Amino acid sequence: MSPEVEERRDGGGRASRTVVVTFLGAVVRRMGGWLPIGGSIDLLAALDLDGPTVRTAVFRLKKRGWLDPESRGGVRGYALTPLAADSFARGDEIIWHARQPAALTDGWCIVNFSVPESMRSRRQQLRSHLSSLGFGNVGTATWIAPARMLPAAQAAITELDLVGHSAVFVGDHVAGQDLATLIRESWDLAGIDQRYREFVAEHADTLAVVEGGVDPATAFATYLQVVDAWRRLPYRDPGLPRTLLPDDWAGPRAAAVFEQLVQALEGRALAHAAGHWPA
Repeated sequence: MSPEVEERRDGGGRASRTVVVTFLGAVVRRMGGWLPIGGSIDLLAALDLDGPTVRTAVFRLKKRGWLDPESRGGVRGYALTPLAADSFARGDEIIWHARQPAALTDGWCIVNFSVPESMRSRRQQLRSHLSSLGFGNVGTATWIAPARMLPAAQAAITELDLVGHSAVFVGDHVAGQDLATLIRESWDLAGIDQRYREFVAEHADTLAVVEGGVDPATAFATYLQVVDAWRRLPYRDPGLPRTLLPDDWAGPRAAAVFEQLVQALEGRALAHAAGHWPA
């Protein structure tokens, strides 16, 4: 469930868009890839999203090619497109199981681009996109990540139609600046770690509450809030080996809290959502 659809948005309704994207990936896919618009509005009201807000988010996702209008049994709704399904599938392993440490023996993916000033907005979109995918910035227009990120880099460049302005390589670090120093200078590891710690602080108490039992409506709202809060965190994490990270790196602890919350909430949340789908 890649966050890319809203990473390139500005302020305003961004929060509502992220929740709707999370709803598509975490709930709608489990319901066969189709959503009833009325039932979805009723469900999302529990997260303080009103009807016009949901409809606006759905309209924008439709314009991006993620949703197609489709009625079923006389009920108006929307179906996920192959584009949306593919994007969600690419994100599943990262989001639901956290990003596992990369094998640096496979090398590094290196992205360099030279985008003219007339295409400034797309240049900034590519920078934001690479950052959101866990790439580190080693220079004005040079970004690196473990080699396993090659397909993601190619997809980002292709989506923005910047293939002719970019070069992508895979290779080893063989000499020059110490690798550990290069990593500290290329990624905001302290910022990533802090976001993990904030997730733990915000949701550790929630875990104790939900394990004690909550009603289905509360389980649904809490489940969606937890997934929405979590899903961008592991993307920004480059997935470096623990030997290159601080000893008290909070990523594994945050991932454990998230997985426990999903286990406690998911079944009840989906059962509650199913009641808002036509029989």
